[in-house]
Amino acid sequence: MQPPSIKTPDSRQPRKQLGPLLQLAGFLRPYKIRLLWAALALLTGALGVLAFGGVLRMVIDQGFRSGDAAALNQALLWLFAVVITLALAVAARVYLVTWLGERVVADLRKAVFERALQLEPAFFESTRTGEVISRLTTDAALIQVVIGSTLSIAVRNLLLFSGGLILLIMTSPTLTLWVLGGVPVVVLPVWILGRQVRKRSRLAQDRVADISAYLDETLYGIRTVQAFCHEALDRRRYAQHVENAFGAAIARTQSSALLSGLAMLLMFTAVSLVLWVGGHEVLAGRMSSGQLAAFVFYAVLLAGTVSALSEIASDLFRAAGAAERLVELLNTEPHITSPPQPRALLTPVQGRLGLENLRFHYPARPESLALDGFSLNLEPGQQVALVGPSGAGKSTLLQLLLRFYDPQSGCITFDGIDIRELDLNSLRSQIAWVSQDPVIFGTTAWENIAYGLEGVGEDAILAAAEAAHAREFLQALPQGFDTYLGERGVRLSGGQRQRIAIARALLRNPAVLLLDEATSALDAESEHSVQQALERLLSGRTALIIAHRLATVRKADRIVVIDQGRRVATGTHSELVKQEGLYRRLAKLQFRDTV
Repeated sequence: MQPPSIKTPDSRQPRKQLGPLLQLAGFLRPYKIRLLWAALALLTGALGVLAFGGVLRMVIDQGFRSGDAAALNQALLWLFAVVITLALAVAARVYLVTWLGERVVADLRKAVFERALQLEPAFFESTRTGEVISRLTTDAALIQVVIGSTLSIAVRNLLLFSGGLILLIMTSPTLTLWVLGGVPVVVLPVWILGRQVRKRSRLAQDRVADISAYLDETLYGIRTVQAFCHEALDRRRYAQHVENAFGAAIARTQSSALLSGLAMLLMFTAVSLVLWVGGHEVLAGRMSSGQLAAFVFYAVLLAGTVSALSEIASDLFRAAGAAERLVELLNTEPHITSPPQPRALLTPVQGRLGLENLRFHYPARPESLALDGFSLNLEPGQQVALVGPSGAGKSTLLQLLLRFYDPQSGCITFDGIDIRELDLNSLRSQIAWVSQDPVIFGTTAWENIAYGLEGVGEDAILAAAEAAHAREFLQALPQGFDTYLGERGVRLSGGQRQRIAIARALLRNPAVLLLDEATSALDAESEHSVQQALERLLSGRTALIIAHRLATVRKADRIVVIDQGRRVATGTHSELVKQEGLYRRLAKLQFRDTV
């Protein structure tokens, strides 16, 4: 089974409609009342604009031409009332639709982030982190603009177009034909160029995602970048990504500008012709000045709405590209999930592990087996060390135990239950993992050690830090345990980060402890202290320990030697060094004087 993934930019096929935007309509459903108020304000505002033409006709015909001051005052009062109503409606519409835009995008971002957290590591083997970040930021911002502004403007212009057209026909059916003659001329380029705008918009958004991905990767490895004098090359590559994004944005802008300019030119040319014909109608006495003024107002209004809709169309096509990218991520289903009706773990949890005939390859490397028929059983409280060369499959076993992946064949049991039948959180809450490259989050030591646990007291955190030989250096920081540790723990040394990770694992008090080179970054004195703490705290707890330095696993109950995904030897240190094989060769390299 292949892991879920997002298509690469080159493989995406842009759609030719606004369908992805409609898929986001469900995020508006909880806010139907506000949506109705916004619609009412929008309708009121549109009616106010349409009423303005009629009042304008009244001012000219009943006020100016009649010479009646009272009639003029009344017409102007009506005009003032329309303006007040229009202002209030516009203010209400702007506030309500902006609120809806911000609220929907906030909900959308939370939903997409929640889905990203559910996706297994295999997903991120084929999808760059920067790509996901771009979708949560840039693409979501485009959606906010559409819902919080563009969409309401589009509906408003559609209402104005429909109402204006009706009033045009009522004012002068003959002149209306002149106006309508310009509409098809505008619609055709909108239809043709609109598809091109959407395609180029999607491409521009992909290029921006490339920038985010490259930036995230480069800044994450800034020490390596500077240590290897890679800055000049990174500057050139980043500049190329920026130029690619600029070129794609300009191509999109060219299409949008052509679309808007052509629509405005054609429509206002038609209005000018209408004004010329209408002027002759007034001179011939077949139309009043007020009628012509109202008609020209509605004609200009109609032209403006068509021009605005052409611009809005390009924004909607652009937003459709963003919506497609967000919906694509939102609809990505994780393959590693809890079963619908999970089985419960034994009470109390024992920590018995069984690995039976495991065959596994990473989704990104299907041609290479990471494990090939591997089997191993661990009794409760047993400490088993995994030894072997790099790439032998040791860390893979720990990732399978945590269900980051599922094996292609074979099974893993926890207290006799297949872990695929257990709730993921229930399983993982009973396992503590310390990796080779521990992750420290940009917060305080308190939160880093208590990560994943709620309601833990300070005394328990201090005790875990003490056991992991971390309390002394943490208290020596400027604000002690309250010190901000920096993004990815940048303010700490490698050994300090490792000790915080160990304290985090010990605080969980798990049934199973997974140590993947847990002491690899420690100096000799710190390693000795941590080993003493681990010996006390591992008592009665099942532990699977990976270590390249064999001195750290001499006291394990069993040592399992792995090579090329297979179990090649099992025994204690003293037993294995007496046998010819991989372990003896490794021991000779590390204990030249004792083997």
